[in-house]
Amino acid sequence: MKPIDLLGGMTADTFLKEYWHKKPLLIRGALKDVGEHVDYAWLAKLAADEDVESRLIEYKQGKWHLERGPFRAGRLRRLPETDWTILVQNVNHHLPHIADILWRFDFMPYARLDDLMISYAPPGGTVGPHFDSYDVFLLQVGGHKRWQISSQKDEAFIEDAPIKVLKDFQVEEEFVLEHGDMLYLPPKCAHYGVALEPGMTYSIGFRAPSAQELATEFLVYLQDRVCVEGRYADPDLKQQAEPARISDDMVEQVSAMLQQIRWDKSVVADFLGHYLTEPKPHVFYEGPEAELDEDEFAEAARQSGIVLDLKSQILYSNDMLYCNGQLLESEPVDLAAWQALANGRQLPADRLSDNMMPLLFEGYLAGWWHIAG
Repeated sequence: MKPIDLLGGMTADTFLKEYWHKKPLLIRGALKDVGEHVDYAWLAKLAADEDVESRLIEYKQGKWHLERGPFRAGRLRRLPETDWTILVQNVNHHLPHIADILWRFDFMPYARLDDLMISYAPPGGTVGPHFDSYDVFLLQVGGHKRWQISSQKDEAFIEDAPIKVLKDFQVEEEFVLEHGDMLYLPPKCAHYGVALEPGMTYSIGFRAPSAQELATEFLVYLQDRVCVEGRYADPDLKQQAEPARISDDMVEQVSAMLQQIRWDKSVVADFLGHYLTEPKPHVFYEGPEAELDEDEFAEAARQSGIVLDLKSQILYSNDMLYCNGQLLESEPVDLAAWQALANGRQLPADRLSDNMMPLLFEGYLAGWWHIAG
């Protein structure tokens, strides 16, 4: 397998076997060329947008404080010179060069890849010792940051803190990251980062939904697709000595009705296609400002190709394609081209067929993808 620069020259196979979900990995010089730095000024601008998830965490007078955006410029101007952190989620939805960094992690399945969050902190800025329930890569961009990590089993948090801060953090290893260094942490690996100089952390996080969340969302998915026949009836009903009791006969009849609800792997795959591509609640798509008609669109697409919107995701399972929570009805002959668009997030003009144009035009009007270039 080909060595991957992001992994310090390690192959994806080695990383997955030896580190993924198992133990931390420090990668010196993993990615130094990150393009234009998303510095504090950039983050402050994004954090003022109501469609962007942002948080401000301060530690002052021995207590933790949490505020959620959007933030007014005046609020951010009043911040002290030390001991705070601003965090902005899904920066990859707003800046193309940040999205390019996220999709460089294509040695992992897109179904697991979540977003690229950027945090900025002056000296002393931290979110405290904590652990995450998912895998994460922490890329240092500018400045220096000290990271301490622990494999401790003590997961007790400070009771009155608005964020989850470990009450008793036990340091086992310590690293100072400089620009371009990256630290991979598996789930439940306790970590504590403190900015030594002003700088950013680009956090590449992975989706790890709980079993409860999956079950809840699957039931929501089923309610729109399940058709259970019959109606409750009791022609042989007899008088009960206790009228408030739910009878065993009623329980048995309803139990038999509910046993009609069945699913198999194909149903689960269809659920995952919808669920994993469903945009988060704050995500919206905008159609083109200067809208082309269908013929104009087809001509432009045949010349330049198609590129996915930064907020769009296409996943597939066998011959089923899903984009932004919707099933894409494609012709079998075009399946390979659609899968290439899903994997590469763009499709050159020579891969576009006449059959694809009606669906491509619909997605173009919805803002799901655009003319490349």
